[in-house]
Amino acid sequence: MILNKLDDDKAQDVVAIDLTGKSSVTDFMIVASGRSQRHVNALADHVTRSLKESGYGNARVEGMPACDWVLIDAGDVIVHIFRPEVREFYNLEKLWNVTSPADAAN
Repeated sequence: MILNKLDDDKAQDVVAIDLTGKSSVTDFMIVASGRSQRHVNALADHVTRSLKESGYGNARVEGMPACDWVLIDAGDVIVHIFRPEVREFYNLEKLWNVTSPADAAN
């Protein structure tokens, strides 16, 4: 559902990382980029609303005021939505040994 919502809202370079057995915090992590702070805000807002409407409770959200990097903690799934420059700086995919779509293209 989260991946579909991000795709519908034109998120860029979406990566889903299976962390089952690698993390005690979550089973999946989704990393995506928005084109601007406004786009990051809209993506995060739409994902959190969809989670609530689908009966997955209230996800915890951090980073909405600045919208450079928004983290949505939905329990079994954690979603990171970045502006491209911020995503490149933190490079979470490398931390979990996953190739991002942008790295694969290079």
